[in-house]
Amino acid sequence: MNISYNWLKEYVDFDLTPDEVAAALTSIGLETGSVEEVQTIKGGLEGLVIGEVLTCEAHPNSDHMHVTTVNLGQGEPVQIVCGAPNVAAGQKVVVATLGTKLYDGDECFTIKKSKLRGVESVGMICAEDEIGIGTDHAGIIVLPETAVPGTLAKDYYNIKSDYVLEVDITPNRADACSHYGVARDLYAYLIQNGKPATLKKPTVDAFAVENHDLDIKVTVENSEACPRYAGVTVKGVTVKESPEWLQNKLRIIGLRPINNVVDITNYIVHAFGQPLHCFDADKIKGSEVIVKTMPEGTPFVTLDGVERKLNERDLMICNKEEAMCIAGVFGGLDSGSTETTKDVFLESAYFHPTWVRKTARRHALNTDASFRFERGIDPNATIYCLKLAALMVKELAGGTISSEIKDVCAAPAKDFRVELAYEKVNSLIGKVIPVDTVKSIVTSLEMKIVDETAEGLTLDVPPYRVDVQRDCDVIEDILRIYGYNNVEIPTALKSCLTTKGEYDKSNKLQNLVAEQLVGCGFNEILNNSLTRAAYYDNLESYPSKNLVMLLNPLSADLNAMRQTLLFGGLESISHNANRKNADLKFFEFGNCYHFNEEKKNPEKVLAAYSEDYHLGLWVTGKRVTNSWAHPDENSSVYELKAYVENVFARLGLHMHDLVVGNLTDDIYAAGLSVQTRGGKRLATFGIVTKKLLKAFDIDNEVYYADFNWKELLKAIRNVKVSYTEISKFPAVKRDLALLLDKKVQFAEIEKIAYETEKKLLKEVSLFDVYEGKNLEAGKKSYAVSFLLQDENATLNDKQIDKIMSKLVKNLEDRLNAKLR
Repeated sequence: MNISYNWLKEYVDFDLTPDEVAAALTSIGLETGSVEEVQTIKGGLEGLVIGEVLTCEAHPNSDHMHVTTVNLGQGEPVQIVCGAPNVAAGQKVVVATLGTKLYDGDECFTIKKSKLRGVESVGMICAEDEIGIGTDHAGIIVLPETAVPGTLAKDYYNIKSDYVLEVDITPNRADACSHYGVARDLYAYLIQNGKPATLKKPTVDAFAVENHDLDIKVTVENSEACPRYAGVTVKGVTVKESPEWLQNKLRIIGLRPINNVVDITNYIVHAFGQPLHCFDADKIKGSEVIVKTMPEGTPFVTLDGVERKLNERDLMICNKEEAMCIAGVFGGLDSGSTETTKDVFLESAYFHPTWVRKTARRHALNTDASFRFERGIDPNATIYCLKLAALMVKELAGGTISSEIKDVCAAPAKDFRVELAYEKVNSLIGKVIPVDTVKSIVTSLEMKIVDETAEGLTLDVPPYRVDVQRDCDVIEDILRIYGYNNVEIPTALKSCLTTKGEYDKSNKLQNLVAEQLVGCGFNEILNNSLTRAAYYDNLESYPSKNLVMLLNPLSADLNAMRQTLLFGGLESISHNANRKNADLKFFEFGNCYHFNEEKKNPEKVLAAYSEDYHLGLWVTGKRVTNSWAHPDENSSVYELKAYVENVFARLGLHMHDLVVGNLTDDIYAAGLSVQTRGGKRLATFGIVTKKLLKAFDIDNEVYYADFNWKELLKAIRNVKVSYTEISKFPAVKRDLALLLDKKVQFAEIEKIAYETEKKLLKEVSLFDVYEGKNLEAGKKSYAVSFLLQDENATLNDKQIDKIMSKLVKNLEDRLNAKLR
């Protein structure tokens, strides 16, 4: 939020520089990101002076230019060629001298000595739009006779510099969403630091009802959404351009002036944080304002010309016949004041933050008004701001206050009662704060001391401090004003011993696996847990009925919690591939979410919801590319399989201790699942289906693996790392060529082999598969290698033959295998 330094000084007296103000605000919790010097007119009219045209003659080589001599108040007159039709001798004008920078939007050009049609020109006589004081370009500026040559233009036009402080308002600090709100905090800082200061705001004592010629009735049908609504009429106004001081105030903080009535409402929202709306009274049909909701689907055209379908929970400001405004969010196309407006109805209200927030999100509208209403404004400032607005309209637009203030209030806002114990203050802050200092701080923050004892205070906190309703909130306020830096760092560190929990173990293993994957060329990605529900339409593996849906989604692209990491990774692959980066290896750790309708329980709201931690791997594109030592080679699912097996090995799990099975579903065109012997699925991996790749506009094959991290941690709970010396005795390798049915998988051979010889068999590997001629129908040939080793002795032929014979017999009996 932009805060004007000069505007701030209207509410609190101080002698701090802009940078000192920024440091003070940051120290009390209103972090100030930057301080920028600005002028109401870009460039501040630097280099421009008042001149007097002494002579003016026709240009010898032009039918519209004139050659003038101009007195700049000092030194010799200068010669300037001017093309304006209204230039004449004796005029007082504004001259841009050599080196002056003039601005046209974001463009800038510098005045230089030049020749125009062969005649030298030293400077430029300016029009309004050329120096930024107006929009007229019909001719040069002609000043009154009283203007004195040599006067700086910035002095003549009273151009003053200001400083804009960019204050970052946290969501809980609704009270600081205005200049006066920031001034309140700055006042408390000044008092605490022993600097004399007073807090002040404009008086509205002059407010008086002058007649009752324009009475508009106010009816509030929904007091929950609108606890307070007030309005007053001003008759006989003239809508025109705002005075210069008001336009400058708005421009300084980045707002565009519109007209005097609208500018007043913008001024008050930024001055005191109370959003206002100004209705053309003639457009309030039936002379009644009704605050209510409209039927679901009612069309309504907002100020931006967009037709929106209303929700039954959208609070509307209506007249007798139609809706005029979305309460607290946005005006209607035909509700505001225009140049033809003669009578106005000023609205000042307090709308319920939740209602405004939900409506603003539903319609994707974020305005200055909704920003404040949805955080909670001061319900007690409603009437003050309404009176101030009415007085300003009367002053700047004329007219008379023509009705009583219609104030419909369901229940007056009450202060928050807080019991504050000194002991707790000192305990939470970590330092003994003097009682007088505590009392001074809470008083400077407009908290009332209702009762006082030796142990503490009873406070009434004003309702505009929506973030201060408990004693710990008050203590936080005391600390930020007292100064975080004034609390010394203790010399002793108080701590307790802790043991590593499951989270610590999981985190350590995640880092271990992540380092391994990075070493293999993977990049870690981190995708949003929110995803598009449409990804899950018609999926059997991840049914859309199991999605955890958001009640109030920001968009259709982020309307559900993800069931799988897959789609986030595919989005990342698509994003990279579209930018000529198609050779990718990604991994991601993250939660996946699940909803089970059958587990719904009114007494246990969360019973139907669950989350699991997963690890996802994605491999796509080329494994080797543009290498002088190796031809280009595509990645394959076998490469992914190696990464998966290495992850298991790194965690202490051996594949022969797990159950591997085929997997074909709507996620994988071909894949495998890895389970424990107890049936718990640890991982799946394979080739992603063409249908899914097409949906993400991905041309290359994508190989994906999904690990259930929670189940993995359970599976390795009892795994102990043991170390053995490398055997001094040689290993022996024996190969078998086995003729088998086509449906038999290598995993079955591997399983039988390890069951046959548990001690000496170290490794089983497949090195060739043959299907084709010279084989019986329905058969295939596996070439399998068996590695045998005894840790304590050298194996002899008798032992080896015995083991191999037993292996062959078991393979023949259980798989009907034949040796080739």
